[in-house]
Amino acid sequence: MKNLFLNLTFLPQSAWFLAPLIALAVTMPAIGQDASPESEPTVAKESSSESDVEEDAEQEAEPFAAEIGLLKDSFPDDSDSELVKELTKTLKQHKSKALITNDAIIFGILMVILGLIFWTSNSNIGLFKLFYKVVPMLLVCYFLPSLLTFFELVDHHNSNLYYMATRYLLPATLVLLTLSIDLKEIFKLGPKALIMFLTGTAGVVFGGPIAVLIVSFFAPDIIGVDGPEAVWRGLSTVAGSWIGGGANQAAMQVVFMSPPDGATAATEKNLGDLYSVMIAVDVFVAEIWMLFLLLGVGKADAIDRLFKADSSSIRRLQEKMEKFSQKVARVPSATDLMVLGAIGFGATALAHYGGSEISTYVKELIKATTPQDVGSVEAGVSATSPWAFLKSLGLASSFFWLIVISTTIGILLSFTPLKNYEGAGASKLGTVFIFILVAVIGMGMDISAVAKHPGYFLVGGIWMLFHVGLMFLVGWLIRAPYFFLAVGSKANIGGAASAPVVAAAFHPSLAPVGVLLAVLGYALGTYGAMVCAWMMQAATPAGG
Repeated sequence: MKNLFLNLTFLPQSAWFLAPLIALAVTMPAIGQDASPESEPTVAKESSSESDVEEDAEQEAEPFAAEIGLLKDSFPDDSDSELVKELTKTLKQHKSKALITNDAIIFGILMVILGLIFWTSNSNIGLFKLFYKVVPMLLVCYFLPSLLTFFELVDHHNSNLYYMATRYLLPATLVLLTLSIDLKEIFKLGPKALIMFLTGTAGVVFGGPIAVLIVSFFAPDIIGVDGPEAVWRGLSTVAGSWIGGGANQAAMQVVFMSPPDGATAATEKNLGDLYSVMIAVDVFVAEIWMLFLLLGVGKADAIDRLFKADSSSIRRLQEKMEKFSQKVARVPSATDLMVLGAIGFGATALAHYGGSEISTYVKELIKATTPQDVGSVEAGVSATSPWAFLKSLGLASSFFWLIVISTTIGILLSFTPLKNYEGAGASKLGTVFIFILVAVIGMGMDISAVAKHPGYFLVGGIWMLFHVGLMFLVGWLIRAPYFFLAVGSKANIGGAASAPVVAAAFHPSLAPVGVLLAVLGYALGTYGAMVCAWMMQAATPAGG
């Protein structure tokens, strides 16, 4: 209790009378349970009906909603909203079992972990060289931060680092990686890159229902039956992530995993738990495939010979980018680094503004064109806006537009003299940012889920095998270089966080190819995932 009051020092002097209320909520959770039955559904319904709920869908259901509801009900005045947010954050921290709740400390730990991984991966010490020949560095960057959560040193649910990394660093990364892009040379790569990307999308869309059918045949208990808590609903979020990325995954969570009206607290909790497990399925299965992809980079020439593929266009792009990098290379000055920061985060600011304006316009358009007349609905006229499909496609999400606009800005700047800042380390700074995102995502992995829910990982494994098999089959048929196969796959499965990394594993100058394909994945992700989800629902036995 003493520590709780010490941590409430952020309160203004006039608000100190609130401290006993928070202490009461923490030490006597039964008070929240004795509240009127109508209070809990009200809180849950409000949180799920926010217009921009997809922006924060990665946050799990609050395990202490009763206490927070009591707090909000006690201070309904909008003028106290910021204060209530601070009190809520403190309440979350004290309900957590984590040893460390300060984001500044957690961020420092993640940076130390990344620094050690980068140092050891480039070390000449034999043990480290042998280790990284077997285990990809990127996989280690995901795995080690997950141990912080596994041993309850940190609680990623109470951290704002994911929001910081995805909303601030990721857009800046996309700008910096595309700053030196050569669109003419990328177009010269031909249609095979796009064909392999679309093949990867098809592998995810059709692989999901096929995996559900196969597993339901010999282990029906894993798939269960259709209903509000059906497994296919959780798998729809995996489809969103594997075709597009986080924004598409969040959209699927809202579309297919939102608790129905009148849902019990148990249903809401079960859906939240299912979503958490599906995040682990998403990351684990995807990173196992990435391990094999990265191992294949060293054997790319042999695979190309097997496919009888012509990779001359890729080598030509690589050589041209290398010559450009060498031409503009210089030792970066403080001014160079400051300008790079201005480019990356200035573009991020514009993308946030544009994304917010466009998504708000789309939401208002949908709202304004939705019939409000109850009589027309009773007469059989649909109450759905003719523009409602825009939300289903993710176009009402500011995060979607944030990614698209930031990438567009980077491409436009590549036609200006600012592209010469590649010589000052634009792509290197972008790489630093993207690995910070990787570490933050890794911190959110629940590695214990493998032991708790092995059946879901079996579904994910079969699903991925179908995707991989289709990629190799089409790659062999059209004689596509392994580079197109690897980057086309990860542009789907990994999105903007992984596709540039895989492309850069072939050569750093090829990272922009991964960025462009990943952006295309964001555009197709929601639509493809919805088709996949409907087919998985059809493959799931009906409830009794």
